[in-house]
Parts: sequence; structure tokens; C-alpha cells
Amino acid sequence: MDDVVVGPLDLAARVDEALAVQALAFGLSHDEIGVRRHIVLRHLTSPGARALGATAPDGRLVGFVYGMPNDRGHWWSTVVEPYLRAAGQEGWLDDSFVITELHVHPAFQKRGIGRALITTITDSAAEPRSILSAIDTESPARMLYRALGYHDLARRVVFPSAPSPYAVMGAYLPLRRGLAAARRRSVG
Repeated sequence: MDDVVVGPLDLAARVDEALAVQALAFGLSHDEIGVRRHIVLRHLTSPGARALGATAPDGRLVGFVYGMPNDRGHWWSTVVEPYLRAAGQEGWLDDSFVITELHVHPAFQKRGIGRALITTITDSAAEPRSILSAIDTESPARMLYRALGYHDLARRVVFPSAPSPYAVMGAYLPLRRGLAAARRRSVG
């Protein structure tokens, strides 16, 4: 992260750059990018929605995160609610900050950028906890979320048109910081 700066992002103005990062990190088609563009712009009108970006020295966006206080009326909540209810975890839909998207350009992964983005955005949340969904497989993303204190609330969650099932994960805020992160903060 030496040369990457994490800070506020005008996601509406840079939505195409952000979706280009997401397309590389997540493997989206051109059609999926078009659908996601509409969704992102709609989400940004939600109360409390905010975004952060990770910017390289040349000004290029190399990562982003955005989220908002959860609203049970949002599409995501209506899809995950039955799974959370079945697992006895439905209460997590209330008083939680949702990490809607978190993506880092593949060439910049494994540098602590994703960790910096998610911890910074949740540090400013008024809610006492955070929820998110991730593909339900062992992956670097799931390992990061667990290291930060997220745990599985429901698994095998099926989103319409998604090729793989997801897990819904939740964590109490502030997110856990590892020893290495504490060392980095004390040094600089």
C-alpha cells in the first residue's frame, strides 16, 4: 500500500472506472457491467450511502468499496432474509452497515488495500455491526473477512442469476485488527 491512497470517492462520477476494476476482479461481462452501473447509481441515492477509493500515484482507481445502512426494503435484504431467518440470524438485517461492493484490481491485490478500504469505511459507520455477502467458497476474500471478525450467518444463499451460492457474513464493529495491522499503525 506504500504508493496507494485510500480516501473518499465520488463513486457516481467515477462509476465506470470502479466497474472496470470490478469487472477485472470479479469477472463481469459487458452486459453485467451495464446492469451493475444502474444498480450502483441507484444505491448511491440511499440515505447514508458512501464510498471510498484506492488511488494509485497516477490517479488511477485500483480499488473501491461502498456501502450503506441496511434497509430491509432493499432487494439484497429481501433475498437474504429467508436464509437468515432459517439460520436464526434475521436480526442482523437491523442496525447493520452493509458492505455492498468491495473490489481491488488483481494487480494490486495482497497489498492490504481491501483491508484498508473495508476497515476505513466501517470505522465511520454509526451502526454497531456490518453485514456482507461473498461467494460461498474458501477464497482470499472470505479469509480477509474472517480475519476482520466476520463470521457466517447463512450459507448457500442463492441470488437470482448468480452462478454460485453466497454466504452472508456479519461482524461487530469496529472490525478486528490483526497484530500486523497494529504494528503498521504504530510505525506510521
